[in-house]
Amino acid sequence: MSNLLDCLINRKSSSVPVWFMRQAGRYLPEFRTIRSKNKDFLKLCFNSELAKEITLQPIKRFDLDAAIIFSDILVVPYALNQNIDFKGVDGPNINELNLNSLLNTSKKSFLSKLAPVYDAIKITRKNLKKEKSLISFVGAPWTLLIYIFGMKEGNKLNKNIFSKKKNEIKLVMKKLEIFLEFHIEEQIKSGADTVQIFDSWAGLIDEDDLEEFCFGPNQRLVNFVRRKKIPTICFPKGLKKNYKTFNEVVNCEGLNIDQHVDPSWARENLKDVCIQGGMDPQLLLKDSKLVLKEVEKYLSIFKNNPYIFNLGHGILPQTNPEIIKKIVDKIKK
Repeated sequence: MSNLLDCLINRKSSSVPVWFMRQAGRYLPEFRTIRSKNKDFLKLCFNSELAKEITLQPIKRFDLDAAIIFSDILVVPYALNQNIDFKGVDGPNINELNLNSLLNTSKKSFLSKLAPVYDAIKITRKNLKKEKSLISFVGAPWTLLIYIFGMKEGNKLNKNIFSKKKNEIKLVMKKLEIFLEFHIEEQIKSGADTVQIFDSWAGLIDEDDLEEFCFGPNQRLVNFVRRKKIPTICFPKGLKKNYKTFNEVVNCEGLNIDQHVDPSWARENLKDVCIQGGMDPQLLLKDSKLVLKEVEKYLSIFKNNPYIFNLGHGILPQTNPEIIKKIVDKIKK
C-alpha cells in the first residue's frame, strides 16, 4: 500500500505524504516545451501518450508520493456535447449551452469521447512505481454548473442567472451526477487508486443552498467511490467555517483545506478525516527560508494527525521548481 493510501485509509503513514495540485503544469520548463508545440489544450488532454509524459514529469524531478493524471475537469461537459473555450480572460467557459444535446448524451458516446483519458491512466500506471499512488479527479457538479451556465463574474456568483435558470440547473446537475459516476468508475478501472473531487467554486454558494448544491452531491459521489473501495479527497474551496459541516455530512477520507482556513482551527474542528493541504501557493514565490518555515508550521500543527502535505490551491505558473524540491526534501527528511 502506498504512503498516501495508508494515510487516507488507515489514518497513519511512515512519513507525511506529499504531492501538489497542478504539480504537472506550467511552472515546469519541460511542460512548457510540450505545451508550446500543442496549442489546443483539449487535444493535449486527449493525447494519451503526452498526458502520461506530463503526469510523470514531476515524479521524475521530485520524490512525491503520488502522481495526478494530467486532464481537466471540463472534459466532462465536453463529453456531454458542449463546446469549451479555454481562451477566456475570466477562465474557461462553455460556448452556447445546448441543453437538449447535453441531456440526451448517451453513456456510450460519453465514454467514447473520454477513452483517451482512461488510456492515459492505464499507461501511466504501468510506468509508475508501485509505491506511488495515481490520483484521478473530477469537478463536483456545482463547479461544473458554474462553467456550463456561465454563472461566475470574476469571483462572484451571477445570482440573476442562478435564479432565472434554477430548473435547468437542477436538471443538468442530475445528469452530471450520473455521468460523473461513469467517469469515476472508468478511471478506477484504468488504474487510479484515489479520487479527488474539486468543488473549486463551493465558496460562491449561499448558506441556504449548501445542502442541495454542495453537501448532497459531494456526499453521493463519495459514497459511490467508497463502494468501489477507493478513498476520496474532497476540496470544497472557499467554504470557510462550513468546512466543518461539509466534513460531518460528506464523510470523505481526505479533506483538502484552502489557504483561508486556519490550520489550527482545522485540526480542532475537522475530526475523523485525513486533512490535506492548506499552505498558500503565493508563499512559494517568497524567500525559501520563509517558505520552509511555513512548511514547518503545517507539519508541526498536524504532527499527531493524519495529514497529507499539499497547498491551498494549485502551484502557480511563476513558481520556481527548485522551491518544490526543497519542500519535498524537507518533508522527506
